Amino acid sequence: MSERTRQPKWLDNAVFYEIYPQSFQDTNADGIGDLEGIIRHLDDIQELGCTAIWLNPCFQSPFGDAGYDVEDYCRVAPRYGTNEDMARLFEESHRRNMHVILDLVPGHTAVTHRWFRESMKAEKNEYTDRYVWTDCVWESPDGMGCIRGISDRDGSCAVNFFSHQPALNYGFYKPDKPWQQSFDDPGPQATLEAMKDVMRFWLKMGCDGFRVDMAGSLVKNDEEGKGTIRLWQNVRAFLDEEFPDAAMVSEWGEPDKSLQGGFHMDFLLQFGPSHYMDLFRCEEPFFSSRGKGNIAEFVHTYQKNYEKSERKGLICIPSGNHDMARLARKLQGDELKIAFAFLLSMPGAPFIYYGDEIGMRYVEGLTSVEGGYERTGSRSPMQWDDSVNAGFSHAPKECLYIQQDAAADRPTLKAQKQDPDSLYHEIQKLIQIRMAHPALQSKGDIAYVYAEENAYPLAYVRSSEEEKILVVINPAARTVEFPYDGQIGEVLYQFGRGLSSDGKKIIIQGQSAVFVKIS
Repeated sequence: MSERTRQPKWLDNAVFYEIYPQSFQDTNADGIGDLEGIIRHLDDIQELGCTAIWLNPCFQSPFGDAGYDVEDYCRVAPRYGTNEDMARLFEESHRRNMHVILDLVPGHTAVTHRWFRESMKAEKNEYTDRYVWTDCVWESPDGMGCIRGISDRDGSCAVNFFSHQPALNYGFYKPDKPWQQSFDDPGPQATLEAMKDVMRFWLKMGCDGFRVDMAGSLVKNDEEGKGTIRLWQNVRAFLDEEFPDAAMVSEWGEPDKSLQGGFHMDFLLQFGPSHYMDLFRCEEPFFSSRGKGNIAEFVHTYQKNYEKSERKGLICIPSGNHDMARLARKLQGDELKIAFAFLLSMPGAPFIYYGDEIGMRYVEGLTSVEGGYERTGSRSPMQWDDSVNAGFSHAPKECLYIQQDAAADRPTLKAQKQDPDSLYHEIQKLIQIRMAHPALQSKGDIAYVYAEENAYPLAYVRSSEEEKILVVINPAARTVEFPYDGQIGEVLYQFGRGLSSDGKKIIIQGQSAVFVKIS
């Protein structure tokens, strides 16, 4: 991380809660969640222990990609409420000492965006260079999909994701065709300034920062990321001057690049080189009780990124998100509790995807909704209680945004709050322990003690100036051991049957997780 990237103090102990607004709480019985519903449940989020919210896109959109196809960056989609409701969400969150970051989508817009409608015109205008266009309708941009034959303008427009998401123009790292512009050309610079204006708009209203969608994709033909890093360093300078406390989290998946660009945090994701999927979502996840997983490659990659990020502890490992299968698709019962013991004892800010705190399931076999496709099953409405539609909405069942888990034993927040042995209470306890110990928080150091190929357990030491804490995690349903010749002290957290030490090795029982003080 650049020395001039000062981390907002509130990130030191932040625990984030990701809300997919369509699926959280519907207060007007239209079957779709809204901002008022989020405001009504801020106390629930705070009671769990989370201190910050990441809100998926809630801007005006035709919703071909669930809001990641933005039509107006500065207007809340009417189905969620108004800009005034958003301002109230910021205000109510701040009143509870919680922060809110919005989802910024700088790489593309909807085809219905005013910028794109102007850009399609044959005559040159302010928006002609706002998107990546070739000079001829018969030429498609190399390595990118495109839209063409849709207007009088002679050219093909690159798309960033789906075919209805035209790519905004931030230039090419090394332009090699007449229609390719450089980062410093007027068109790409105007695009960047327009995106800064979007950020200013929400930050002035009370937003606390942004999670940035596809942050590593903006400058094209930029294999090493140098052009995109330069772009984000430009944004960093703007934020340092005008909004120094605004948090920036990147969907990049390469912390060595994103942190160099001035982001405070980067995610480990379901794509990229992180081996994140080895933890929870492969054929034999490390956190399965079968004990056939392998965490060695994950740890190896994590350590490399941790060193590259100057040991800042700002690599974020989410429980899941709107783009991947639910944690509970592969893990159940105690496996989930042990997974959260890991997630809530690692450096960087944890991100809990709504519903993961109660073990909400991936809903199989759903027809795609708003461009979700196989992701749709991870976006089903929150299950609050045992009332109609699990407390999500008073709309008829068939009108819900996405159909809910229909199982009679589907988990609900109400039931889990009433059960002292529930996943919800285990996560609540883990967050409380994290909050009480700086060594376990975002910036505490980590050193791996045991993370061997195809072996259990996983053991690491978290440390701060005040203390050192040994974390030992054994998801496998068998007793395992590893060499350890240090002294162990007070047990701060224990799930399962715990561990013992004879001064030369530590023995930990099956399906156990322990945090213990060491000298």
